[in-house]
Amino acid sequence: MKHTEYDLVIIGGGPAGLTASIYAARARLNTLVLEKSAPGGQILVTDWIENYPGFPEGLSGADLVMKMTDQAKRFGVEIETSQVKSMDVAESVKKLVLNDRTITCKAVIIATGASPRKLGVPGEAEFYGKGISTCATCDAPFFKNSVVAAIGGGDTAVQESIFLTRFVDKVYLIHRRDQLRATRILQERALENDKIEVVWDSVLSSVNGSVSGVESITIENVKTGEQLGIAVEGCFVWVGITPNTSFLNDAIQVDQGGFIVVNAKMETSVPGIYAAGDVRNTPLRQVATAVGDSAIAAFEAANYIEMLEDH
Repeated sequence: MKHTEYDLVIIGGGPAGLTASIYAARARLNTLVLEKSAPGGQILVTDWIENYPGFPEGLSGADLVMKMTDQAKRFGVEIETSQVKSMDVAESVKKLVLNDRTITCKAVIIATGASPRKLGVPGEAEFYGKGISTCATCDAPFFKNSVVAAIGGGDTAVQESIFLTRFVDKVYLIHRRDQLRATRILQERALENDKIEVVWDSVLSSVNGSVSGVESITIENVKTGEQLGIAVEGCFVWVGITPNTSFLNDAIQVDQGGFIVVNAKMETSVPGIYAAGDVRNTPLRQVATAVGDSAIAAFEAANYIEMLEDH
């Protein structure tokens, strides 16, 4: 029989959720992790991670998640494949509606992450994580001395394109308009950078390659309709990210982008509800920052539960 009452429920089984569960279990909280698919989240599509401390040779996203999952289970964490449909968190007892039942808990950590927006073009799904990336900080070193494409024109696209030039020989920055949307100083840096060539008024039509990876992209000029092929070894896509928060139903304060607003203690606008990792309003979305957020969130949740029980 599955339990229906918990001290803490963690929604999301990526690095943030798994880290929170380890801290919570060590604080002797009866903890449940809910993950709608396989534990790992976005990190599962990350081919290789080289910037997470403690692994000098690097490791795959799947390997890191497996180690985190094993560690959580060793401390007795319950991990269930289930999706939260809705939640009622106004009272001290929080109610979460799942597919098959309703569960209650004293505190919740939301660690559902965010998903990069997809363009839906041919080749995108096929080469995602195998030449197509949404994170220069993670993957730029794999493209040393290569030619790559970058799609987008906002702050992230331009900033990450500049970062790419530390490693690659050339970046084709593909933008659908005739001027960038990024802040002026970033635009100036990009336009002055010899390694960046901006291709204006153009959109990505397809990503092309073979079993060995990405070999070229096809772009289309939005004004003339002309198609052009460009030889590249990688393609970075920055057309925005969407927080995975559709189940919240306005129960918690979010910012303009839909990301959960928290304070330094990872507390949301509702007492007993915390958020950690990519789902919150944060300047950097990395495994290392998700892990840090989650340690704080779990520590604060344990304090909150203890305070509840004392009253």
